[in-house]
Parts: sequence; structure tokens; C-alpha cells
Amino acid sequence: MLTVHHLENSRSQRILWMLEELGMPYKVTRYERNKETMLAPPELRAVHPLGKSPVIVDDDGAGQPCTVAETGAIIEYLVEKAGGTLGPPDERQAALHYRHFLHYAEGSLMPPLLIKLVLGMIPLVGKIAQKRLQPMIDVHLDFVESELSARPWFAGDTFTAADIMMSFPLEAARDRGGLDGSRPATTAWLETIHARPAYQAALARGGPYKYA
Repeated sequence: MLTVHHLENSRSQRILWMLEELGMPYKVTRYERNKETMLAPPELRAVHPLGKSPVIVDDDGAGQPCTVAETGAIIEYLVEKAGGTLGPPDERQAALHYRHFLHYAEGSLMPPLLIKLVLGMIPLVGKIAQKRLQPMIDVHLDFVESELSARPWFAGDTFTAADIMMSFPLEAARDRGGLDGSRPATTAWLETIHARPAYQAALARGGPYKYA
């Protein structure tokens, strides 16, 4: 049985959604953030030395349990476990799009959004720095808008794990990064994924999620 160590309002919501899309059975161990620091609780270090979420533990009862950390690595592990379901499409260009967005989500899009969040916690100077950072975020949001204006999903005509990976940074961008109705293809994509039954089922399993 798979166990997802799930931190509230975090990247781990994508793993619950991925598992619901795949129809895999799983358990959820839920953690709340420290109300002052908003960091993960120390209990997560007992699961993985970094004390971060998401982490999954795959224990089939027949051997040593497999612990996997990092959202992208978990997504790839689950695609492999599911025999390629939600993985890269067969068509080469679509497969390249898939690979790009699977890594772009955390490698390029998420860092400036995280920096903006941290800057918002710094009085006065942080607010000024946030304004200077926004043009960098806008470059990413314009790029995403152009991609989703050209095709319905990030990899092409088919929903894949790349869409699941892209959900959290775009939800964060709508919350604090300037994503609004001025980018209609992206906002429509968010509405579409939020309406998916598996997405809604993941919300029910994971508890309150501020970005939905």
C-alpha cells in the first residue's frame, strides 16, 4: 500500500490528485504547518531526512518499503508503477513538451513565485522587491499562456502528468503571482483541471487546500 505524507497547502496535493487519476489505492498521513513559521512540522524528518513533503512510502509487504521524495521523482515513479499511464505521449513533439513541463514546473516557474512569497513577509523593503520581481514572473505567465493557447494540455491533445505537475505553480500564481483573466487560456485550463472528478476526490482526501 502506498502512503502519502501530505502537508497542508503544499505541493503534495498533486500527488493525491495523481493517485486519484491513476485509480491507485493509497493512505494519507496528514501534517499541519507551524502557524508561526508556516514550515513543515519536525515529525516529517522521521519519514525523510529533509523533513519535506511530499514523500511517499510504497510498502507491498513483501520486502523493504520504498521511500520516494520530491514531487517530480514521485510523479515519474507513479507513471512507471502504472505502466506508463499519464506518461509521455508517443508522438515525439508531444513527448518533448511533456518532458519540458514536467521539469519546468519546479525548475523555472516555481522559484520566483516562492521568492515573492518570502519577500512578502519582509516589511517595506520586501514589498518593493516584490514589484521588481513581478516582470520576471510575467515572462513565465506569458509563456504559459502562449503554450495553452496553442493546445488544450501542456503535452498536446492529451492530459498527462505534466498537467498535474504544472497545477501547483499556476495555482500559486493565481493566488499571489498576478495570474488573472488577462490570460484566458491559462485561467480556463485551471478551471478545467479543478472540475476533474479525480481532482475533487483528491481534495476530499487531503483536506482544506487554499489554492483550489
